[in-house]
Amino acid sequence: MGTPLKPNLDRPYTIQLLEKLLFTPSPSGFCMQIMRLIQEEASKLGLSLEFTPKGNGIITIPGSNPKENEVIALTAHVDTLGAMVRSIKSNGTIRFTPVGGYAMHSVEGEYCLIHTRNGRAYDGTVLTTKPSVHVFTDARDLKREEANMEIRIDETVKSKDDVLKLGIGVGDFISWDARTRVLPSGFIKSRHLDDKASVAAIFGLMKWLKDEGKQPVRTVKIIISTYEEVGHGSSYIPQDITEMIAVDMGAMGDDLSTTEYDVSICAKDSTGPYDYLMTSALIDLAKREELPYAVDIYPHYGSDASAAMHGGSNIKAALIGPGVHASHSMERTHSNAVMNTAALLLAYIMEPRA
Repeated sequence: MGTPLKPNLDRPYTIQLLEKLLFTPSPSGFCMQIMRLIQEEASKLGLSLEFTPKGNGIITIPGSNPKENEVIALTAHVDTLGAMVRSIKSNGTIRFTPVGGYAMHSVEGEYCLIHTRNGRAYDGTVLTTKPSVHVFTDARDLKREEANMEIRIDETVKSKDDVLKLGIGVGDFISWDARTRVLPSGFIKSRHLDDKASVAAIFGLMKWLKDEGKQPVRTVKIIISTYEEVGHGSSYIPQDITEMIAVDMGAMGDDLSTTEYDVSICAKDSTGPYDYLMTSALIDLAKREELPYAVDIYPHYGSDASAAMHGGSNIKAALIGPGVHASHSMERTHSNAVMNTAALLLAYIMEPRA
């Protein structure tokens, strides 16, 4: 390993961008607005974004060594958990179907927006079908499952026809209120830190390259994916990519070591082990850069790198990301974890090849 890089990353820029991303609704399949934001941010850094047919974005950063013909990809996703209108009930409430994998109790009581296909957005609240303990004897014990959940619309609606007149229909997307808080302590609590914290870290990396006038050793392709939460985010990648680092949140709990301050390095997830040499190099670089890190195994986890390999890509792959507590629920991380992730990625792409 070479000399420590110790990059002076722009923390205010990175965290402010993360706030913007968190406040922009983007359930899987409904990422048009946030991808316009991504395109605008890339342009501010002097970079162009190319869209794939399904809506992913690719930003190419040329390498400094023309003899290096290998391309490395960093991929993170802007799509989040959410829902869609499954049906409209006779009493004017909405039955919804989940987008992405989450426990129903994690969205009970949540505020939401129903996005119609004519461009309107209506406020609502997620409740059980028996929401009051003053009325229903089994309100506490009712199983939190799709059939027992509904959305109360904050409009004067008493029937299915009233809802239809608003322009709400089956298949409309529903986004959860992120409830973002950036605290003086450095903690960031919000829905959808998975994976907008990683996207912000990558933009922090790109901002450093621009500010310092630096190039990575090899060409880097940044892939911003829009369908990761439903399993096929980066299932297609350009054929010139030989290595990929999926940048996604590190989970916490049970026998895991990652904390909200760390950059998590995943050695194995539900799809199997990640590349031994890449993972080892990331561990060595984290030590060299004196970054708080943890190596963990995530048995209930898959990444965009997993999707790329399942899609037939002949690549080596690794997975890192900021530690996030209560994943797929009311999540929390620390700004240090976001910046540590950016620093480790920079060390990797700036490291000369052996």
